[in-house]
Amino acid sequence: MPAIAPCLWFDGKAEEAANFYISTFRQGKIIDLMYCTDSGPGPKGSVLSVTFEISGQRFIALNGGPQYVFSPAMSLFVSCESQAEVDELWENLSAGGEKQVCGWLKDRYGVSWQIVPAALGAMLRDPDAVRASRAMQAIMGMTKLDLAALQQAYQGSGQEKTP
Repeated sequence: MPAIAPCLWFDGKAEEAANFYISTFRQGKIIDLMYCTDSGPGPKGSVLSVTFEISGQRFIALNGGPQYVFSPAMSLFVSCESQAEVDELWENLSAGGEKQVCGWLKDRYGVSWQIVPAALGAMLRDPDAVRASRAMQAIMGMTKLDLAALQQAYQGSGQEKTP
């Protein structure tokens, strides 16, 4: 099976963005740098692309120029084990970017992210449609997702068990 790596298109900030991502996740590394040659597309010796890895996932950051920009139609989904992890990633990734609704944010490079507590999946898949609906309604009123508030909404009266 071939390996699949998302390629992220930047306008001259590929190396800066890759370094930001690996420092934010702390489980990352630069794997390869490719430089422009005499034939371009940028000045000879400038970074053309950066292959990097965060949390075991490879990415390619390409200095492709100003022709294309990111959109929320493609986002990177991060499943967090704790509220502390949600909080840390939310603050780091949104710094210089834009905080959006329902756990979405746009980082300083324009890349869209979803920062989500892992427990939310079980809440939304609950066969009890009322409980799942309460969790979904709570999400719709949030910017950064708050696990305790989601669990409280999901539980309703507080008599049911959390996932």
